[in-house]
This record gives sequence, structure tokens and C-alpha cells, in this order.
Amino acid sequence: MPSHRTIGVAVLGAGLIGLDLLDRIRRSPWLGCRLVASHRQNLGLIRAAETGLPTTTGGITALMDAIDGIDVVFDASNADSHAKHWQHLEPTGVLLVDLTPSNLGTATVPTVNGADVPSERHIGLVSCGGQAAIPLLYAIAQHRTPRYVELVSTGASRSAGRATRLNLDEYIDTTQRAVCHFSGAPTARVLVNLSPATPPPPFRVTLTALVDAPDSEVMHQLVQAAAQRVQAFVPGYAVTALETGHDRVTVTVEVTATGERIPAHAGNLEIINAAAIQVAELRADALHPEGARS
Repeated sequence: MPSHRTIGVAVLGAGLIGLDLLDRIRRSPWLGCRLVASHRQNLGLIRAAETGLPTTTGGITALMDAIDGIDVVFDASNADSHAKHWQHLEPTGVLLVDLTPSNLGTATVPTVNGADVPSERHIGLVSCGGQAAIPLLYAIAQHRTPRYVELVSTGASRSAGRATRLNLDEYIDTTQRAVCHFSGAPTARVLVNLSPATPPPPFRVTLTALVDAPDSEVMHQLVQAAAQRVQAFVPGYAVTALETGHDRVTVTVEVTATGERIPAHAGNLEIINAAAIQVAELRADALHPEGARS
């Protein structure tokens, strides 16, 4: 798509997630950053300004003053602030993409229900664990609806910032709701481990689904196909284990970060940011279909 057909985007939050988002926006031929907004001056905002981007410490208020020409807003702040951000943005017509576990927007996983993006105004990306596991879980559910799902996410303590730690309860609740929604399972349990180990462990998610008489060959085909769809925009995504028994399927996936900004072990940031960019580019396709991605 020619540069003049890009859509304008803004980022709320200038932490590590926000900075990595800015790198991805800069590399995208369909997106152009119009503003980076935070509630306080920090190193992330300083670095964003050093790249020539317009920045502000005025938060959502300043963003609203500059909303003309912005089609998508990425909320990379925290779950507690997100409701206020949506209250301001709802009347504007922009698409709000929520990277926090607020559970307020329409739960969206690009390879599962990404086709619905053009009709949405408020999208929630669930969580990093949800983005890693739900594509595989949804594939499993096409063969057998789970009776129960357990999700265990393990990440390096270094890759979990202040907002992540403050929102762990919301993370668990939002992910459990999304797992049940996308799989049809009546109950689910989500566990989170933050490891202080050195060297830092990779981001890893293990899902166990209790199902009736799973066909091993069918499960392998469905899971591998689902993983390939995610790998199209998350190259560091890989299924590392897949086991089937008489009443269960267990899958482990690891995500390695491949960007310049974040370390390899921070796959949790990699996958949710990649999903956010994918959603915004789907929005760009809808706004400018003549420049749709090949």
C-alpha cells in the first residue's frame, strides 16, 4: 500500500510494550503513528520523542485533542485505566485495541475471529497466554469440545512489568473467560508462573484439554495447521510438545521474541504486540481495500 494510504494510529502507554509497538508500527507499510501518549514523563516517552514521534504526558485528554486523523488507538497502559479510555473514545469512531486484560472489548484472536475486526469498534486481545493458547485450543475444539481446560503460562520475571503484575487477577479472569468462550468448555483454570531464574526462561504455555476419545492423528494435523497460521505473523511461535491420551490432549507452545527492542525470552510481549499489529492492519484493509495486503 502506498505510504499516503496508511492509517493513523496512536499508542497509549510508553512502557516496554508501547516501545516495541512503535517499532512494529514503523516497520508496517499500512500504519503511521500520530501520537504517543502517557500520563508521565518516562524513559519510554523520551525514546519515542528521540525518534521524531509526537509525544505527550497529557494521557487520554491530550489524545482526544489530537484525535483527528487517528483511526486506531492501541491501549498499552493498564486494565484499571482502560475503562476510562474507552469512555472517551467510544463516541469518536476510532478502533480501540486493548492490550490490557480488562475484559471490556470483544475478545479477539487474529487467526480465530480476525475476520470480524472490520465491524468492531472495541477489541480486547485477552492476554499473552490467551493469544498463545487459544488458536490451538480452538483447533482442538473443532474435533472434540473440551469438558475442562487448564492453561499454565510461564514467563521470565524480567519480562513482567509493573502493570502486568498489578493486573494478574484480571489477567487470569479474562483469560479463563476467553478460553471458555472460544473452546466451548464449561470450566477452565488459568495459572501464571513468573520465574526469576537466570538465564531467563522462554515464554511457555501448556494447555491441557479433557476431551472424549481424541484421535491422535487428527489432533496433530489440527494443532500444526493452527500453529502455522500464527507463525505467519509471529515467527518465534513453535509447538514444542503434543500428547494425546484416552481422555485428554496436552500441548506446549513456546514464543521467542524476534524484535530489536525486547529480549528473546520476552515472548509474552512478542505475541500480544504482533496480534495488535495484525488487528490494526486488518482494519487498514477494511478502510482501504484497494491497497489490501497480498
